[in-house]
Amino acid sequence: MPADSRESGTKQVPRRVAPVGDTFKAKRFDTKIDRMTRSKGGRRSTTRTDRKRGRYIKARPVGRERPSDLAFDATLREAAVHQAHRDRQGVAFVIERQDLQKKVRVRRASNLILFVVDASWSMAASERMEATKGAVMSLLVDAYQRRDQVGMIVFQRDKARVVLPPTNSVELAEKALHDIPVGGKTPLSSGLFLAYNVIMAARRRDPETRPIMVLLTDGAGNVSMTGMPAQEEAMRMAELFKHAKIRTVTINMEHEAFDRGLAKKLAKALGGPIYNLPELRADSLVRTVESELEWAK
Repeated sequence: MPADSRESGTKQVPRRVAPVGDTFKAKRFDTKIDRMTRSKGGRRSTTRTDRKRGRYIKARPVGRERPSDLAFDATLREAAVHQAHRDRQGVAFVIERQDLQKKVRVRRASNLILFVVDASWSMAASERMEATKGAVMSLLVDAYQRRDQVGMIVFQRDKARVVLPPTNSVELAEKALHDIPVGGKTPLSSGLFLAYNVIMAARRRDPETRPIMVLLTDGAGNVSMTGMPAQEEAMRMAELFKHAKIRTVTINMEHEAFDRGLAKKLAKALGGPIYNLPELRADSLVRTVESELEWAK
């Protein structure tokens, strides 16, 4: 077989590799809580944490919770205003259960942006892959300092595969993204299932990682993993993300004139928004991701 071809059934299908799209300096990801708590530029996103580490920013009543990580300063202030009305029975200061205040902490958190891309012949695969590669490289430009990570999964032929494990290394990405073939069938459910597993593994490593899946698809799958009808199986896989409260963004790659609404149904099952980008480029894709991270919390 020639080096530039692949088999598809009984036909020879040309093997195409998409180049990397134009890269550019990406905007930083600042969530609402980040804007409230950052004290100086250059720091990456922060998130509330229940762990006894991170920056103490305020206190809140313990309520019915088990007392832990008490804010002694706030507890003393709360108790002080009630001392005149309490029976101190020979003690100088009385603290009661309702006075207890717990620390609210924030710590630096990382984003995990996982692109999941249809690399089949169902759409303009080469252009889509080029734009996604450019977006990945652009997001990695300053991800190292913020410890953000970017990864990429493609699905084509009979299964999905991780072409770029979550990383903040530009060098690793350049090597991994250099040679990604396109063409073949559309194993959509395999792509979703693999993405779910990658994200859940990242959560287990760091429960405070903030993952988001960016899915580029027309919503039409035609390869099943279980023997179930391919579209039904994809919807089942999509519901895993909603139940696990994983943020998702679907980029509808179906041509407007031929849109059957499959991507819209898939986005609803995922529990996230859907976008139609008239002209898919690296910069438009990155802006869409930034917008979702901006309003995430």
